[in-house]
Amino acid sequence: MTEHRGTQPSEAKGTVIAFSAPGCEPLYAHEREAMAAVARTIATLKGFAFQQGLGNSSGNGLYFVPDDSLLAPDAARLGINGPQDLFGGVVPWRFAMTKAITHELVDGLAKRPKEWSTDFGRTVSAAVLPGYTVFSRHDALRAAERLLRLGQARLKPPLSSRGQDQHIARTVADVEGLLERYRFLDLDECGLVLEADLRDIVTLSVGRTEIDEIRVAYYGTQRTTTDNAGQSVYGGSDLIVVRGGWEALEHLQLPRALALATAQARAYDAAMAGYPGFFASRRNYDIGQGFNSSGTWRSGVLEASWRIGGSSTAELAAIKIMKQDPAIQLVRASAIKAFGNTSRLPVKADIHFQGEDPDDGPITRYTVVTHATREPPRKAAD
Repeated sequence: MTEHRGTQPSEAKGTVIAFSAPGCEPLYAHEREAMAAVARTIATLKGFAFQQGLGNSSGNGLYFVPDDSLLAPDAARLGINGPQDLFGGVVPWRFAMTKAITHELVDGLAKRPKEWSTDFGRTVSAAVLPGYTVFSRHDALRAAERLLRLGQARLKPPLSSRGQDQHIARTVADVEGLLERYRFLDLDECGLVLEADLRDIVTLSVGRTEIDEIRVAYYGTQRTTTDNAGQSVYGGSDLIVVRGGWEALEHLQLPRALALATAQARAYDAAMAGYPGFFASRRNYDIGQGFNSSGTWRSGVLEASWRIGGSSTAELAAIKIMKQDPAIQLVRASAIKAFGNTSRLPVKADIHFQGEDPDDGPITRYTVVTHATREPPRKAAD
């Protein structure tokens, strides 16, 4: 049964609808609440009502917040025709919403989906880490032979999220063993990514978001934390959000590593124009920076997402402040995941979930704004 809860402000001009995209894996309870917080904030910004679940979603004045990118046919059925209609993005084919598109094939003889773009991988090659995408066991072993000459490789199933099912290979024999573990994958359709592994990695997020007349761009650093099972996991993001598009980041005179990350994100973003029918109001690029097993420092886009993300509550907190005060140019905001029983929170923290998640255990999700200014800084700290 579809959950159907909503809020109806007087004289609402439309409805913001939060819902699960077709074929998307179920969200944890705390993820659903964070997603609802984003959708409610958008509803407030637009003067719309809020609705949980598609329910009766026909009519005018609808704005959609799916939990994943949408395929073009699904978007069309909902009446989504452009970035003004949703928080997220629309892609023409399922593989185009995953990290599979990030890398080139082994060669011209490699197996691939019929819609595969050979130009995309070449275009973004300088913006990503060394790696290959494969659609057969034979090509996976050929890719491993080449990539392992540079050092250790990381195998990444494109449909796995939260870093799950990723493994390190040091030899071709390691890859052969991992392919047995990945037998459940539909390599023909979904593929598998083999990518240079980095140590001492710092993961940056660079992106841009637009809602109605407000456009922002941001950069930030992802946090790591320990979950209730003792595993190292994503713990949130600390963002610098600036008013404007990509060009707004250019005026910040970023340190070299950050400037490189933003350039790589923009190069990847520009290359998406090659996919017919693609559009997005929220574009996020995760960039990994660290050392490969040979000690060489590298930087590259790990994956892209055109959907609501872990940092989206921070993005929306910044947009809300900018909507309230058109003079505000820059906001520092953090979206935090804290596992365990958290009793001490920052002053003015906006709590999205605090309690027992049936799958993740005790967890708190909150957002806090630490700074807002009418003048963006001319120089960021190294």
